[in-house]
Amino acid sequence: QSVFWDHMRMPLWLCVLALGLRAWDVSTVVSHKEWGAEAVGCSTPLTTPVDFLVTHHVPGLECHNQTTCSQSLWELRAHHMHNSWCDVAYNFLVGDDGRVYEGIGWKVQGMHTQGYNNISLGFAFFGTKEGHSPSPVALSAMEALISYAVQKGHLSSKYVQPLLVKGENCLLPLQKASPKKACSNIIPRSAWEARETHCPKMNLPAKYIVIIHTAGRTCIMSDECCLLVQDIQSLFIDRLNSCDIGYNFLVGQDGVIYEGVGWNVQGSRVPGYNDIALGIAFMGTFLGTPPNAAALEAAQNLIQCAEDKGYLIP
Repeated sequence: QSVFWDHMRMPLWLCVLALGLRAWDVSTVVSHKEWGAEAVGCSTPLTTPVDFLVTHHVPGLECHNQTTCSQSLWELRAHHMHNSWCDVAYNFLVGDDGRVYEGIGWKVQGMHTQGYNNISLGFAFFGTKEGHSPSPVALSAMEALISYAVQKGHLSSKYVQPLLVKGENCLLPLQKASPKKACSNIIPRSAWEARETHCPKMNLPAKYIVIIHTAGRTCIMSDECCLLVQDIQSLFIDRLNSCDIGYNFLVGQDGVIYEGVGWNVQGSRVPGYNDIALGIAFMGTFLGTPPNAAALEAAQNLIQCAEDKGYLIP
């Protein structure tokens, strides 16, 4: 499910932070009241500890001091409430000034990720320039915030960050393998007996990778996966009126990549991005647990292949 694409159709960047236990400095926390908002408008309680942590960034809200971060947060809150949300969508936000800004706090459900709001904490970086990480002080503040959440029982010590999206300092890049290894093990359309179609072409190289799950059944054997890809194509063509299967590539729990529409043809899952983003779908439903190690490695190999072959910008 495209949970990392907000109402502005901007890509939301999910980082995996390797946490060390850090001291919490309350002087760096700017309360809801301090950045200029009245009482929190949301009231649906959040039962803690939660098992999931969702980390976003909010594009276009770069800020480097408390004054500009507070103003940006005020504007974001107004935007979210204009969209009929009860308050700003996130539990906490982190600025490039290294401060943590209280959103709706620890005890209330956010509106950050459909399907996860009642079982997760939502943290967000104020937006960073495309291709750049948050500042070192922002990353350090986020680490401290997450460590504090675990220490105080707001977040399970065995928490999961679901549906990872590749970005700088996020999914760690693979050790440089030969392009042959990275691009191997792709089952072509002819092998799973794809129906012939004609769809719009991609604008290559792609700027983004969109990682999604099919939210249906999964497969662990090659024959089973080929039949599943056929069924998914039929769903898109016959019931969703798409020109073809909606993904560029699909990944089975057998650790194999199945060619969807391939490198040169647009998918149809993220309006506004289909011509500039490659879509990789894990076949199955992965809400509480991630795809298995073989599937994750296959997806990373495919992304490396896309870069090696020039289908994806570095």
